[in-house]
Amino acid sequence: MIRFGVIGTNWITESFINAALESEDFRLTAVYSRKEETAKEFGNKFNVSTTYTDLNDFTKSKEFDAVYIASPNSLHAKQAIACMDQGKHVLCEKPIASNTRELTEMIDAAKRNNVVLMEAMKSTLLPNFLAVKENLHKIGKIRRYVASYCQYSSRYDKYKEGTVLNAFKPEFSNGALMDIGIYTIYPMVVLFGKPKTLFGMAHMLESGVDGQGSILFQYDGMDASVAYSKIANSYLPSEIQGEEGTIILDTIHTPEKILIRFKDGTEEDITVPQKGQSMYYEAEEFIRRIKSGEKESSINSLTASLQTMELLEEARKQIGLVYPADQR
Repeated sequence: MIRFGVIGTNWITESFINAALESEDFRLTAVYSRKEETAKEFGNKFNVSTTYTDLNDFTKSKEFDAVYIASPNSLHAKQAIACMDQGKHVLCEKPIASNTRELTEMIDAAKRNNVVLMEAMKSTLLPNFLAVKENLHKIGKIRRYVASYCQYSSRYDKYKEGTVLNAFKPEFSNGALMDIGIYTIYPMVVLFGKPKTLFGMAHMLESGVDGQGSILFQYDGMDASVAYSKIANSYLPSEIQGEEGTIILDTIHTPEKILIRFKDGTEEDITVPQKGQSMYYEAEEFIRRIKSGEKESSINSLTASLQTMELLEEARKQIGLVYPADQR
């Protein structure tokens, strides 16, 4: 059994814990929050009495072996490195860092301390995404990848009223690309590697982050396009187009229905059973790596995370999205 501590007491952390509790190898033993009241209140939900408000004390705790980090993006690197330097394995919410410099420092810390570091990108570990990988050969030479994830943020209403919440603050390394766009890009990198070039465009908000955007990518023999938004909804599926057929994913972030339409008009449903608690699979993958002694996931690899971050950074450069974290 792997004992976990958590950093972050939001709904994402709660969702992760509820999913991970379905694994017989997971046990929650410690909670960190900057406020004692928040830490205790969150701990009580899961019958955990060990709480911390000091990060240094938390990282040195003997109460847990691994940590799940779901704090604001700008805090990921500092907190992850502090935990790894105390021998803790780290599962860090996406995006794993603010930029490539931070991620490189995190990877160095993981290797230095001989611990597992993994980005908590759930999509690429879901059974239905793995079904896409296994059936990719059926559609012949791949010519195009098209992904869309546009979800109107409940926090945008507050933004329009004049209240800028964390989701739209550059000091937390936030915005549509980092929060939503990464769901369209990371699977592309896992499937096809890093593209040669990209062209990005975005609608910037007055707060200094992007509200939505689109990116075109160029590979040898194929291209890709992604669209993402926190200020409008889209109901379009995502596609991988090949010369012999097209794989259609109902959603790119949590694919639940996968269909192949071949050029001769026939169809094949390649959907597989999948748990409702979609974050279960990232917990299982992370725990499996710890128990096996392997230091990184073969799917959510450090290479995939670094290549994705390089693309995010280049896209941000093109659209003029700069974070305080980039200036350090």
